[in-house]
Amino acid sequence: MNKLYYGDCLTIMQDMPMGSVDLVYLDPPFNSNQEYSAIYEDETGRPLPDQIEAFNDLWTLDEERERSIRHMPILMRDAGVDDDIAEFWRFWVNALRKANPKLLAYLSYMTERLLPLRSIVKPTGSIYLHCDPTASHYIKVMMDAIFGHDNFRNEVIWKRTESHGRAKKWGPIHDTLLFYTRSKHYTWNRVYQPYNESYIKSHYNQNDSHGQYRTVTLDGPGVRGGSSGLPWRGVDPSEKGRHWELPPDRALPGWFRHPEGYSDMTVQERLDVLDGAGLIYWPPRGKLPAYKRYLSVAQGTQVQDIITDIDAVNSQSKERLGYATQKPVALMERIISASSNEGDVVLDPFCGCASTIEAAQNLKRRWIGIDIAIHAIKRVAKVRLEDKLGLEEGIDFEIRGIPKSFEGAQDLWTYDKHHFQKWAIEQVDGFVTTKKTGDGGIDGRLYFELPGAQSLRSMLLEVKGGKNVGISVVRDLRGTLEREGAELAGLIVMDDLGPRKTANFHSEMAQAGDLEVSGVLYPRMQMLTIPEILEGKRFATPSVAKGKIQTRQPQLPFG
Repeated sequence: MNKLYYGDCLTIMQDMPMGSVDLVYLDPPFNSNQEYSAIYEDETGRPLPDQIEAFNDLWTLDEERERSIRHMPILMRDAGVDDDIAEFWRFWVNALRKANPKLLAYLSYMTERLLPLRSIVKPTGSIYLHCDPTASHYIKVMMDAIFGHDNFRNEVIWKRTESHGRAKKWGPIHDTLLFYTRSKHYTWNRVYQPYNESYIKSHYNQNDSHGQYRTVTLDGPGVRGGSSGLPWRGVDPSEKGRHWELPPDRALPGWFRHPEGYSDMTVQERLDVLDGAGLIYWPPRGKLPAYKRYLSVAQGTQVQDIITDIDAVNSQSKERLGYATQKPVALMERIISASSNEGDVVLDPFCGCASTIEAAQNLKRRWIGIDIAIHAIKRVAKVRLEDKLGLEEGIDFEIRGIPKSFEGAQDLWTYDKHHFQKWAIEQVDGFVTTKKTGDGGIDGRLYFELPGAQSLRSMLLEVKGGKNVGISVVRDLRGTLEREGAELAGLIVMDDLGPRKTANFHSEMAQAGDLEVSGVLYPRMQMLTIPEILEGKRFATPSVAKGKIQTRQPQLPFG
C-alpha cells in the first residue's frame, strides 16, 4: 500500500528495507537563507509572524549539528563509503567551520539523509536531488562520494521562470537537478517533448500523399563489413567512408506493413522494400538517398538536460497548495517517466505538498512520501489525495508516524522527545517555532485573529512529556506570557497530574485572568493532557475560518 509518513526522513529511511525503492526524488530545503512558511498563511491571507521550523532553512552550528559532524565519518563507513572520503570530510569540516559555518550545518544535515539512500535504492534505481545554485556544487561533491562519481548521469537545469530581476547580477531563473544512479545498469525510458511550431515549419517542410515529412540520412559514419557496407542501386557508401543505417521500426509510419521475413533480409533487400513503399527520397545526383520520416510518427524531441518548457507559474495555476517552493506535477511526471516503470516504488523524503506523489499516482507507480510537518501531511491527505485524486485512506494509502493512542504517544516520547514535542503542538493546531525567548520557554504558538487587530495574535505553547511536572512550570510560563505580551498561554502535559496537583495548577493559572473577545471569556492560561488531545479536546481560543471570527468555546476547567 502507498504510504505517507509523518516524521524526520532520516529516522524513517534508516528503518526502510534494503533495495526497496526504485526512484528517489528529493527537494530538500535549500541553503538560501529564505523562509518558506507560505503554506501556513491563515485564510485571511496574512502570513504567520514567527519562523516555522519545518519551512525554515536558516542553518546554524548548534550542539546537535556539531555532534552530527563529529559522527559523520562513522556513518560514512557504516554506509560503505570509502575511508578516503571520511578523511576528506574531516578536512572539509575544518575548512568550512570558519569560512562558512551555515553551509557546514546544511551539508551535515543533507549528508546524514543521503547516506541511508545508498542502501534502500535498488541497484537499478535512480536518485534526483533538486536544489538551487547556492549549494548544488557542494552537494554534488557529497553525492559523488556516497553514490560514486561514475554513477553521476546529468546535471539537469530547470528554467523555472522567464525573468527574475536583480540589480547587480544575472537574474536567477533556474534550479539544478543532480541525477545519479546506483549502478551502470539502471532504468531509463526515452521521454519526448512535442516539437514547437517553428521547428515543424522549418524541418517537416516537405509533403506527399501521406503528409508532412523530413529527410533523414540512411547512412552512418565509418566503413562496415557485411551487407551494410555493400553497394545498393549503384550507390556505394564505403566510397564516402560510410555505411547503410536503416531506420528503426519505431520510426516507420503506421500504414507501412513489414513483408514476411523482413527481419531476416539483407540490408539491400530491406532498402528495396522501403523504396517500394515510397519511403526513400532520392536527392540530386552525387548524394546518398535518404529516408522519409513523417511528422505523424515523430515522437518529438528527446528530453535534454535543460528543461525550458515547464515553468513554475503557468503549469501550477490549478495545483497550488500554498508552498513557495512547490514544483509542477508535469516536472515530476517527466522525471518519473524517464527513470521508473509502472508498479515501481517512488520515494520523496521531503514530500511537502506532494507533487511527486500525485505524479507517481498518475503514472501508476507506488509511492512513499515523508514530511516532518503534520500540517503538510494533513493537507496532502485531504486536498491532494482525497479531494483531487479520489484516494481513500486505509484502502489506497496509509498514514504512519502519527500517534493515535496514549501508548503510542508515550512510545514517541521515549523514542524521540523532540518529535513528540512537535507532534503535540501540531496536534492542537499549533506551530513549532524557532524563535526563542531568553529562557527558551516557548515550544510553539497557536495563532488566531482578534477583531480590529492588524496582525495575528498567538497563544504560547509549552510541552512537558515527563512525569515530574512541578508548579514552577506554570509560574515560569506565566512570566513568559507577560514578557512576550501574548494574549494566551497553553501547557501540554503527558497525563493527568492527579486531583491535588491539578487543582494547584488551575489555581495558579487563574491568577493570569481572562481574555474577552466579542463577549466570550477565554482563560489566559490553560492546560491539556495528551489523552484529552487524543479525544479531540483543544485549547479555548478565538479562531479564524474563511476570514471571519469564530470561537472555540472554553472547556472549563481548562479543557
